[in-house]
Amino acid sequence: MNNSWHPDCFCCDICQAVLADVGFVKNAGRHLCRPCHNREKARGLGKYICQKCHAIIEEQPLIFKNDPYHPDHFNCSNCGKELTADARELKGELYCLPCHDKMGVPICGACRRPIEGRVVNAMGKQWHVEHFVCAKCEKPFLGHRHYERKGLAYCETHYNQLFGDVCYHCNRVIEGDVVSALNKAWCVSCFSCSTCNTKLTLKDKFVEIDLRPVCKHCYERLPEELKRRLARREREAKDRKKNPPSSSRQLNFHFPLPLTSTLKACFTCNP
Repeated sequence: MNNSWHPDCFCCDICQAVLADVGFVKNAGRHLCRPCHNREKARGLGKYICQKCHAIIEEQPLIFKNDPYHPDHFNCSNCGKELTADARELKGELYCLPCHDKMGVPICGACRRPIEGRVVNAMGKQWHVEHFVCAKCEKPFLGHRHYERKGLAYCETHYNQLFGDVCYHCNRVIEGDVVSALNKAWCVSCFSCSTCNTKLTLKDKFVEIDLRPVCKHCYERLPEELKRRLARREREAKDRKKNPPSSSRQLNFHFPLPLTSTLKACFTCNP
């Protein structure tokens, strides 16, 4: 440094440790102790500094009590073998992976760390309570229901937003149970007879008319001619599925008035 110093005045520019007896390293015009120099160098390289020897960790660090170390500074508390970065911490002690696995301690599916407290069992894995979260909002489920899709868990709100069924009747995303009928999805409260509005379930008998359900009671009140027309239409639809027409001879079926409107007109005339 081409200067003279009192021994007690010659200090590290970062931590102020006295350098007279421990030596120093010149770093960007500063005189630094070796630990501070290593930290500065590691910060520039994006690497960890070992909290024991204060040297840069070139390979994967061993994280112990939230601090990084060279793995070879430690030995397994059970078998005494030198540890690697795969070592596991349990109750303040470090163990090699084979010894830890023999203890039967669950490993969190998110952080891959041992679970010492409450365990969440879900999706074929075990989790820390705070690590089992919605893949969208990252809020813990904390015992609330989750929904799975392609190996990820979602809360009800975001599952419905991302993947939810849209009700055929009200055209809104269905929250809660879904009624799957007539190749469509319905809200439980929206699945009803299109003529009398009686609520239906999948256990009730109903027929499909104009892509909507009609209860058995309303169907039985139809004029016989309309029933025959509906039956003929159903047979023609089945025949078209079995023998689809060629592109050169496309058959077109035209119904001048929707049958649902016809039904309501019939019941208005014949209460």
